[in-house]
Amino acid sequence: MLTRLGAAALRWTEHAPWTNVYGLARTLLALGTMGTLVFSQPSALFAPVAGMPNAPYCDGLGQISLFCVAPDQPGVARYVAIALLAVVASGWRPRFTALPHWWVSFSVPASVSIPDGGDHVTQVLALLLLPVALTDRRRWHWAAPPEGTRRRETTLLAVAALVLIRVQVAGIYLHASVAKLGVTEWRDGTALYYWLVDPMFGAPLWIRDPLIGVLSHGTAVAALTWGSMALEFALVFGLFAPRHRWPLLLAGGVALHLGIAVLMGLWSFGLAMFAALVLYLRPVDLPFPMPERVRAAALAVAGRIRRATPSRISAVLPVRAVTRRP
Repeated sequence: MLTRLGAAALRWTEHAPWTNVYGLARTLLALGTMGTLVFSQPSALFAPVAGMPNAPYCDGLGQISLFCVAPDQPGVARYVAIALLAVVASGWRPRFTALPHWWVSFSVPASVSIPDGGDHVTQVLALLLLPVALTDRRRWHWAAPPEGTRRRETTLLAVAALVLIRVQVAGIYLHASVAKLGVTEWRDGTALYYWLVDPMFGAPLWIRDPLIGVLSHGTAVAALTWGSMALEFALVFGLFAPRHRWPLLLAGGVALHLGIAVLMGLWSFGLAMFAALVLYLRPVDLPFPMPERVRAAALAVAGRIRRATPSRISAVLPVRAVTRRP
């Protein structure tokens, strides 16, 4: 038994896990959180909630949150978080940006008034990605895997973290699919009708009328409701499916969350789940093809972001500190 486990561990270390597969996932996670912070003012992020103390929340482990460093200046912390996430999204020096990425990803759901599911997914994945990013010696996470010798222990640590992430993502879909079985509307096939016509959470106005026309037919709404449940169950079994089935499941999962993002406006959640699906159903030893022109353009944009970020922080911090000082 131990011999077989050792042989399996050695096979895991045959391919470097530091490819643009996990790099794309990091970028998607950072963009999701950054979108929330860019398009949400502090008054919305830290809105008062009945029965709760004033946000940002800084009790318990939340004391280490970025927003609790200067709790009376959440706007400044928001700009710092956006700047850090921009550097992470660019792919520059993963080993240096891994801990700041986790810090911001932890801080948002720990301190804002009403975090969503995407914030919690990002928080967990950023933590589980630490062994991968901290052992990544590349300058950019878009670059080709490092050549030459590498320590088996380091490779095994990174691969083990990626395996744990796959188990975690399968657990997310298992919980989501099984929980729906306990809701009458999901069992009878009408849940999506109620969600998508809801004035607060439902579809945007530009598509609501034609969508209601489709959802008014019992067969259509049942097919959509039960179909989404069936897809979530199928994604659970992606943990055990052979690799040649992964692309089909990946396409189905992306389509599911793209539909949720378009119809319900949950784009930060969608980006977090896109990242989860990439880590779950795209082998890290099979990098995404990246034409040289695209790669050069991405690195050029990333370089501009990295060069602009320090000046942005330095421009914001003094002004905010002066204007908010009593």
